[in-house]
Amino acid sequence: MNNYPKYTIIMRGYTLEQSDAIIQAMEGLEDKFAVEMTMNTPNCVENIKQLSKKYGNRRIIGAGTVRTLKDAKEAVEAGAKFLLGPHQFTQDIFDYAKKCKVMTVPSAMTPTEINQMLASGADIVKIFPAAVVTPRFFKDVQAPLGKIPLMAVGGISVKNAKQFLDYGASYLGMGSGLFDKSDIENCDINQLSNSLKTFLNTVEEME
Repeated sequence: MNNYPKYTIIMRGYTLEQSDAIIQAMEGLEDKFAVEMTMNTPNCVENIKQLSKKYGNRRIIGAGTVRTLKDAKEAVEAGAKFLLGPHQFTQDIFDYAKKCKVMTVPSAMTPTEINQMLASGADIVKIFPAAVVTPRFFKDVQAPLGKIPLMAVGGISVKNAKQFLDYGASYLGMGSGLFDKSDIENCDINQLSNSLKTFLNTVEEME
């Protein structure tokens, strides 16, 4: 778990070429970022397969919006190294992921749900949508539960990322707001890389 990057780039609706450009833009930042391709992206499974084959263990590539055991199996068979979901995972998803040595990051929004997911075998619990519960939620919920691996996803931006980390989020997941839309459309690797570096400089300058 210690080797899982602090930041996860959510690739929703991107083409294979656009996703490849984002992964190339991570050059030199592999220890900081993982990427997830959401299962509701066109050709998601094939794209995960192609990208996993191309980058192997040089990048951590996983699947997002995993909702069923079928989703989990298709993603893992394609090469996904982790599974993120928009809601709680069923026990059969946890069991399958554990058998395949794949990380699980289900979602929760209450202390009870968080506790249930950790007890069921979650490696990290995704708090979604994080912007709704605010950064303070992460500090408050860990007062009684203790320090636990929580990922803030939903409404995370350069402007509020550091606040979520300061209040106890161990991981952050970020979507389209991380990049300029035109840079993604044009597969501009240099500009995409600059956006990642700007994000890191802004968020980690005081850490």
